[in-house]
Amino acid sequence: MAANNRRMSGKKGAQVGSGGQRRRGLEGKGPTPPAEMRKKHKKNRIANAKAKQAARRPATLKSRGGKGTSEMVVGRNSVVEALREGVPASMLYVQQFIDNDERVREALQLAGERGGIHLMEAPRPELDRMTNGLNHQGLVLQVPPYEYAHAEDLAAAAYDQGEDPLIVALDGVTDPRNLGAVVRSVSAFGGHGVVVPERRAAGMTAGAWKTSAGAAARTPVARATNLTRALEGYKKAGIAIVGLAADGEHTVGDLEALGGPVVIVVGSEGKGLSRLVGETCDYRVRIPMPGGTESLNAGVAAGVVLYEAARRRS
Repeated sequence: MAANNRRMSGKKGAQVGSGGQRRRGLEGKGPTPPAEMRKKHKKNRIANAKAKQAARRPATLKSRGGKGTSEMVVGRNSVVEALREGVPASMLYVQQFIDNDERVREALQLAGERGGIHLMEAPRPELDRMTNGLNHQGLVLQVPPYEYAHAEDLAAAAYDQGEDPLIVALDGVTDPRNLGAVVRSVSAFGGHGVVVPERRAAGMTAGAWKTSAGAAARTPVARATNLTRALEGYKKAGIAIVGLAADGEHTVGDLEALGGPVVIVVGSEGKGLSRLVGETCDYRVRIPMPGGTESLNAGVAAGVVLYEAARRRS
């Protein structure tokens, strides 16, 4: 009976407390963080993935040189050649009910092997509209805008590698194939990049990519709003500016400055260096040509001087 009375008693003994957890549970936790910062949220996973991609991206893609414009490569032969040469592409448009010949099959195969190129089937009138009536032959390749570096980035990257900068600047070169050839030469002789003016100059088009034979993927191209100011910036950083001129005071083989930090400036084949760019140069050099040829195109001239610079550095 006594035991039963104890069970029925309302008197409470000692109890384990909550340690203040109940009270803290009633307190506010502050504003809800945005979805990008909440773990396990879809937007958080997407933000983390983008951050990882940005960290893996080369430094030249994060620079301040800006973007070019997108471009369309049209025609079966042109599209196949662009895909063979590794020209960057984001979309391959294929005409509906196209005649499936060998070039079409190769284009589809190359696009599939590359990865990252979306295939889109479109009616002929749509392709006509996209290409402004050009003879696209049922194939159109979209080339994304080129990510230009900043002129300062080229020298900084060279110094980061413990090397003296070796850069080529183009003054008034308007043929994309010449730009592509210069990029290829810069890559072959261990240079650190190419600088082009923003206006009235060739840019990194599909034609330049093709001529570079893949070197454009390894060698950055910077775009300068004002080439003269960019060269003056290099001079302030202690980099010699060497301009190529038919009446130059020095010959390429005698100029010791090519063995140090240098920017080689190449003008157009017809007009050469512009006045302001020529006045900015520390040295004006000529390439001796016993054969009597009056001038060389930009790609060949840059290759000759780059070879001499590489020889002095070896």
